[in-house]
Amino acid sequence: MALQCGIIGITNVGKTTIFNCISNTKVETSAFAFSATKSNIGVIQVPDERLYELEKHQVTEKIVHTTVEIVDIPGLARGSNKGEGVGNKFLGDIRNTDALIHVLRCFDNEMLPHIDGSVDPVRDMETIDFELQVKDMESIEKKLQRLERAARTGDKDAKQACEVIVKYREHIGNFHNARTLQVKDEERKQIDDLFLLTMKPVMYVCNVDDGSATSGNKYTDAVREALKGKDAEVIVIAGELEAEIAELESRDDRMAFLKDAGLEEAGVDKMVRAAYKMLNLQTFFTVGPKEIRAWTIRKGMTAPQASGVIHSDLERGFIRAEVMKYHDFITLGSEHACKEAGKFFIEGKNYIVDDGDILHIRFNV
Repeated sequence: MALQCGIIGITNVGKTTIFNCISNTKVETSAFAFSATKSNIGVIQVPDERLYELEKHQVTEKIVHTTVEIVDIPGLARGSNKGEGVGNKFLGDIRNTDALIHVLRCFDNEMLPHIDGSVDPVRDMETIDFELQVKDMESIEKKLQRLERAARTGDKDAKQACEVIVKYREHIGNFHNARTLQVKDEERKQIDDLFLLTMKPVMYVCNVDDGSATSGNKYTDAVREALKGKDAEVIVIAGELEAEIAELESRDDRMAFLKDAGLEEAGVDKMVRAAYKMLNLQTFFTVGPKEIRAWTIRKGMTAPQASGVIHSDLERGFIRAEVMKYHDFITLGSEHACKEAGKFFIEGKNYIVDDGDILHIRFNV
């Protein structure tokens, strides 16, 4: 599934360092503000320990993780909506993403001066929000003008749409993000075509120094306080430390490094899983001697739709899905044992796939 998660933030917060930790694409980092002239696109593997548990019960030639595209959008600054730091182009890149990872600088470093003169992640968060809100207001005003012209001709649908758009204009005009406005689903559809920047789901990543990797610091405390009650995911990552871990080729070496640093798992792994969840995605598995593979689907997809992720022929010629639950397979140890225990299910076209389902698709084209 072609889904993109964008990494955004003020310039010089460590976005590209974090991007390099998780992406198959490695790009150069710089201490100079606005040194990047384009967004970087990479593919990230979604970490899932269940794949390795499945391998314990099914010998296989390879394990294949599911992936999500990640876009490293060069640093923004105050005035980006007017083109500061070629901000307009990058704001356009943000519009093409499905969700956002907002990196906040939560570390001191005299060798890496902050563009605003001091470290203040809450201020930086408000700066980025404001820049996105300004662009959203431009989009809203343009649509409102079109709808008002139609409403003056007696178009009742246009009049109703105007009322919804005005709600969003007032909400954003009061420095709130579009996603926080409580409206009915049918009302929200009125702004779907605008792809508002502040409507996108967002999580916050506090980039800290190595010593703050486990417990955070005064800056991360300030971020959590500012986001209290806003149902926002906040993850603490020591970017430089994670970059060292990412350089290790062996999974065992990486785990040992993490243990020495007092961490149970890599912060970027937690970040990727949270982004996956934020995109409303889940995983099903195919298991066999050739490969054990994770596949990405949106929550609520039916068995035929899920089979189409593997290949369009499977969806077109779908007959049935043979389903085992992950927990049953791991507990019982084999497909045969699942069948013996009555835990091997035959499902039809209306079956809604659960996260962790193990599927074998029967089809005929």
